[in-house]
Amino acid sequence: MIGEDPVRILSHPILGEAEPRRRLTFTLDGKEMSGLEGEPIAAALRAAGVMVHRYTKKLQKPRGVFCAIGRCTDCVMTVNGRPNVRTCVTPLEEGMTVKTQRGAGG
Repeated sequence: MIGEDPVRILSHPILGEAEPRRRLTFTLDGKEMSGLEGEPIAAALRAAGVMVHRYTKKLQKPRGVFCAIGRCTDCVMTVNGRPNVRTCVTPLEEGMTVKTQRGAGG
């Protein structure tokens, strides 16, 4: 249940109290991780301390969440075999397979 992660905001002065959510498991690069049902994949990764989502094609520079509203492509990853998924706006689902993306992703 919500409240197990010290980095999550549980009470916000404008948004109010966080609703309870079921904890799900997913994999990142073959490693089992957990997050909250329906939260953006990027939020689950951030709560787990993951900051790098992809590496650029030409210079292999790391990228992560930048705009957090789905407009840029810094947070794209390969999700369930599909490259270029914007993880900041894609809800987490049970059993998802997420991979760090390298370059254009295939």
